[in-house]
Parts: sequence; structure tokens; C-alpha cells
Amino acid sequence: MTLELKKIEKLNKPYKIYAEVLESGAIDQFVNVMEHDAIIQGALMPDAHQGYSLPIGGVVKSEGLIFPAFVGYDIGCGMCAAKLPISKELVIEHADEIFQHIYQDIPTGFRMNNDFMESSTKLSVDDLSGRGISVVHNWETRKKKDFRVGIGSLGGGNHFIEIGYDEDDQVWAVIHSGSRGIGHGIAGHYMKLAGGGKAKEGNYGLRVDSEDGQDYINDMNWGLQYALDNRKEMMARVSYCVGRVLHGDAFIAYALNAGRNLTHGLINRNHNHATEQDGKWIHRKGATHAEKGMQGVIPGNMRDGSFIVTGLGNDDSMQSSSHGAGRVLGRKAAKEKLSLEEFESQMQGSTCVAAKVEASTLDEAPMAYKNIFEVMDLQSDLVKVEHHIKPLVNIKA
Repeated sequence: MTLELKKIEKLNKPYKIYAEVLESGAIDQFVNVMEHDAIIQGALMPDAHQGYSLPIGGVVKSEGLIFPAFVGYDIGCGMCAAKLPISKELVIEHADEIFQHIYQDIPTGFRMNNDFMESSTKLSVDDLSGRGISVVHNWETRKKKDFRVGIGSLGGGNHFIEIGYDEDDQVWAVIHSGSRGIGHGIAGHYMKLAGGGKAKEGNYGLRVDSEDGQDYINDMNWGLQYALDNRKEMMARVSYCVGRVLHGDAFIAYALNAGRNLTHGLINRNHNHATEQDGKWIHRKGATHAEKGMQGVIPGNMRDGSFIVTGLGNDDSMQSSSHGAGRVLGRKAAKEKLSLEEFESQMQGSTCVAAKVEASTLDEAPMAYKNIFEVMDLQSDLVKVEHHIKPLVNIKA
């Protein structure tokens, strides 16, 4: 069933809504965005829900303008996954040790590394465009540390590290993370420029051919690389932790290379970005790039795990898919309406044997999200599921 909106129908612009249920706020946001003269196509993924300016799970194509708010604050937030050469049984046997070692080696929440550690990052302040350099300088002044101390740190919210297994009992490490505070700083800087001096919700764009527009594109791409380097460093550390617990020197060497080198089979796909296509700009906010043959990772929740997918290149979605299950309860509402007892019960019936199931993570309970299996069914013409990874170890802030 295709959801049709009369106000958009009158605009004569192509659009597609893959979600079966949408709250009125998300509909109003999408209609408002589609009415902008620079927007020429739009889509909402099956996990769509109300966001900031553009719904989470929104994809829009623009001409002439680029919209920082349509990418959002966590530039480059995304997923990566890699196979680990160990057995499912070994992970189960040592799950608690692996759980503890990852928490020791990877900062979570607002924490960063104490000092910059040698990692995959080649980023520097000089890599940013002229205007954007101030963003890093401001970030470093506020944090009183080198911006690179954020590389290899998880963050909070719905970001996670998970070790699980697929239908062939192959073990995978899966990571969801973003660009930490520095991506937020870049986004806020350009939202202020687009909004006339103040970051405010709405459809405020920058001309692509302007200095500000070009600076945003350069700095956004820097943020995308920062987020990727962050995930690669965490993948290396996760692999190292597993190897250390299992006392395998050969595995540790493999792990460090695999985590830091995309040629070793790391699947990476971010879901907050803007990319040029034939002179137009496709903005994905909480939506995964899904060109034909492109591999991606779509997470569900702590109980149901994640999916490795291959894109089908559907033009109706501008070659996009969902970025996850999508929330049905906001964080505050989840903590008010859900019980810890129900959360514990849901997780006890899962494959996950080591996870932080407590009041602090109640807003990440499976019941706070849409049914991931229904979401995957709704996008069967957007992606093909290759593997379903069921969780064994889950790390959250």
C-alpha cells in the first residue's frame, strides 16, 4: 500500500512513502520540505519518524541549494560490520570477558580517549575549508584536547557495538557510531549561516555555487571521513579485545589490519550525508545509501540484531533504504512508559548473553522501536537481505 498526500500530489513532484504508519509531525515536516522550490524529489523510508526540519528516514533531492539541516547534526553517523575468524561457541563462553574488555578499551557516552593514540586517521585541521577551521578550534578549546581524541570512542544514545552470529554461525562485529561532538559543531556552524545567523528549524539552504555552500560540502565530507575513521579505529579495538581474551596473537594481528583497512572486508555505510548526482544533491537523513550491488548494514534493536543487505538501486527511493527500525517512543517517553521488568524479560528471551540491561538503557529497549522484521518487509524492493546477525554481546553507553 502506498501512502499518498494530497498536498504533495498537487506539487507534481515525484515522491514515495514506504512507511505504513507516520505521526502527524513527520507528515507535516515532509510536506513542508517538499513544498520548497529547490526540492525536486522526496521519499520517506519505512522507519521514518519526526526529526529536526526533515523527518528521520527522509531522503530529498535538491537543485541549486544544499541544506545542512537535512543532513543533521551527527554528520556521517552510520554502520560498519566485519566478520571475525572465531567460533560462536567461543564468544558465548567468553562473552562477559569480551564485554568488560571492550568497555575498558573504548570510551562510551561523553568520554573520550585520555590522549590521542596512533590510529587510522589522517585528518588534520588543515583538511577543513577556511571557514570550518574555526569549528575544530572551538571544539578543541571547549574540550581542551586534540580533536583526534574522539577517534575510537562510541558516544551515547542509540550508538552501539555488537558481536553476533549469522545463519551460518559466522561471527560478526557490528558498530553504529557517528562524528561525535565535532560533527555537531560543523553542522551547527552552517545551520547558523543558512538560517541568517541562528540555527533554527526549517528549510534553510546554502547555494551550492556560493563560498558558504562549497565550504559546507568540504567540511561535511571531512565529517564523513572523521566518522569513518572513528568506526575503523573502534573495529580495530573491538577485534583486538576479542583476540586478547582468546589469546590468539595471529588473530590480534589480523584484527588490527582488518579494523583499519577497508580492503579487509569491512562493510561501511553512513546514513547522514548529502551526495551529488548529475548536478543535483541527494540528502539522506537517517537513510542508508543503497545503490545496486552496494553492501550495507541495517540495525534493529538490542534483542533482534542487525541485517547485512545489498542495495537494489531503486530510483523511487533515490537508491536509499532505512537506517534501522525507527523509534515509536522518544527517549523521554520510553523511560516514562516502559518498565525495567519488561525490558529484562524481552532480553532474557534473546540470544544476547552480555548486555547493559538497566534503567540507564531503558530508552534503548526493543519496545521503543518499530518491529524491524516488518520494516525489512516494507523495503524488499530497496534491499536484499544477505545475513541476519543475532546479538551475543551488546555495548551501549
